[in-house]
Amino acid sequence: MEKINLAQKLAIFSTHWDPKIVAELNGQHVKLVKFQGEFVWHQHEREDEMFLVLAGRFVMEFRDRQVPIAEGEFIVVPRGVEHRPVAEAEVSVLLFEPASTLNTGNAGGDRTVAEPERI
Repeated sequence: MEKINLAQKLAIFSTHWDPKIVAELNGQHVKLVKFQGEFVWHQHEREDEMFLVLAGRFVMEFRDRQVPIAEGEFIVVPRGVEHRPVAEAEVSVLLFEPASTLNTGNAGGDRTVAEPERI
C-alpha cells in the first residue's frame, strides 16, 4: 500500500493517447493518459468508462452532441455509447474503467494499446 502522486506519475511520460496504469482495484484499472487532437470514434460493448480531467480541458463528442469537460470535472460514458474525445491543447486525464477495457474499443487500429504500461 503506497500512496500515488498523480503529478509525479504524469511527469514520467509525454506521449498522447497512451494510457498508463497507476493502480488496480476490484477488477478496475486507474489509468493516466494525456490527450491532444482527435481520437477515433469507438464504443465499448461491456464497459463503462470514467474520464476525470486533472489539467486542461477536452470535449467528449457523441454522434448527437458535444460535452465540454473542464479541469475538476468528469464524465461517465455508458457501455455501448459511441464517443470520441477531442482536445485542442494537451489535457491530462484520469480514467477509471474495467481492466478488460481496450482504449479503442470496437474500432481497433494503430492507436490501440493492448497492454498499457504500469507506472
